[in-house]
Amino acid sequence: MPIPMRSDYDAARVRIAARESKNANQVRRLLALASIYDGGSRAEAAAIGGVTRQIIRDWVLKFNAAGPDGLMDRKAPGQPSRLNETHRTALAAAIESGPIPAVHGVVRWRIVDLCQWLWDEFRVSVSKQTLGRELRALRYRKLSARPRHHGQAEGAIEAFKKNSRRRWQTSRASRASMPLRLKSGSATKPASVRRTRSLAAGQNAAPGPRLPGTSAPHRPIFSGLSVRRREKPSG
Repeated sequence: MPIPMRSDYDAARVRIAARESKNANQVRRLLALASIYDGGSRAEAAAIGGVTRQIIRDWVLKFNAAGPDGLMDRKAPGQPSRLNETHRTALAAAIESGPIPAVHGVVRWRIVDLCQWLWDEFRVSVSKQTLGRELRALRYRKLSARPRHHGQAEGAIEAFKKNSRRRWQTSRASRASMPLRLKSGSATKPASVRRTRSLAAGQNAAPGPRLPGTSAPHRPIFSGLSVRRREKPSG
């Protein structure tokens, strides 16, 4: 005895739902069931859907339970997680507190160590990949941090940093008052002294001001080419 179809649908309504659907598999299944509403046999519906009569029976059960939405492809639920909320809470507490070297034999947790810890505590066997997904879901990331000794006092590092001697540095005011130095190590001349006469003053112009610390007046230096260009032939 074939399973009867639900009475609130007919062939026209099923075909309208198939026309509005954008899922090819759902359309094929709806058209196969529409032929049953038209009075066709289950073998004819199986030929339209390209499946066996057993699968047509499964489609009828899904359609009677949820309507056209029951013929959509859904993701399989998969295997349930091996860790429950109790395991996750204990795992997070163990990560936050850190391992004890004398007990666990490590100074920082690795995923393989946490797998062994779950087996020792709850007799739950999980792979490294599964535990890695669980840790990411708990917002933990794989970090290579500096290991901390389990007997270290809280605040010892901060207290050491506060009591350490600071490195002495020259203040900005002292650096501003110091004379500028060139790469060779000699002091640069002030801007008021670095004044040279223009080339239009000529070779016989008055000598310039004396530089501090020197006995000879400052004279401009001209190249021989510039002197020859200024000398014009007479006549």
